[in-house]
Formats: sequence, C-alpha cells, structure tokens
Amino acid sequence: MIGPDDRFGVTFLVRHAWLNMRSTVAVVLAEHGLSVQQYGALMVLTYHPGHTVAEVGRSVGTARQSANELITGLEKAGLVERRPNPQDRRTQQLFLTQVGEQRLAAAAPAVLEVEAELEASFSEADRATARDWLAQMVRNANG
Repeated sequence: MIGPDDRFGVTFLVRHAWLNMRSTVAVVLAEHGLSVQQYGALMVLTYHPGHTVAEVGRSVGTARQSANELITGLEKAGLVERRPNPQDRRTQQLFLTQVGEQRLAAAAPAVLEVEAELEASFSEADRATARDWLAQMVRNANG
C-alpha cells in the first residue's frame, strides 16, 4: 500500500484518517442503535434545529434522496420530527425529539472516548492545532 506523503496532498490523508475513524466510531455507535450518518444528522439538528432535509443532507455529505431516507429512518425510530416550515410550505423543518436528544446524549461520550483513544499520542497543543486546522479547512471550503 502507498504510504502517506506529500505527493498525494492532504485530501488523501484526511480521507484515509476519516475512513479509519468512521469504522472505529461505527462500532461504538452500533451499540447505541445509530449509524455514523444518523449520529451526524442528530448532531446537526442539535446545533441547527429547524434545518430542512436538504440542509441536513448537505451537512452530513449526502444527496437529498439519501438524506430523506436517513431522516425517515430517524423519524420512524422516534428520534426526529418534521414540522411545517412557516417560511416555505414546500419544505418541512426537522427537530430532535426528547428520545433523539437522549439517544445522542448517551452515544456522544462513547464517540468522544474513541476520539480520545485515537488522539492519545497527541499533545494538547497537537490536538488544538489539528482541530483548528480542520475547522479552518471547513470554513475555507464553505467560502
């Protein structure tokens, strides 16, 4: 296998890290009855209550159709609810239910524990730098 180096740029390294992290996080989320995408959608709705299906889809990196299927599954599980959008009758706003808030609150410590294990060899300064760098990359990509 090709090792990480400067020839392939940071995109390959970030993707490789994400795929490995995702696999590890998926295991602990399964214990809470959630997929990585479902967890992401619940997180998005925690910070952005009232987002539409399309907005949640963009935030978790999925197409509108897949996002609708994702939200439908969360709705059937009683984790989110749809409400009419007062600004646009063609869309609905999404909100966490109390059960959704509880499921997210139960799963989050397990995810944070996995992240801590993966970051165990990092210094505090390294962790802060990595988080700042990733946040800035997101801001730059979103213009």
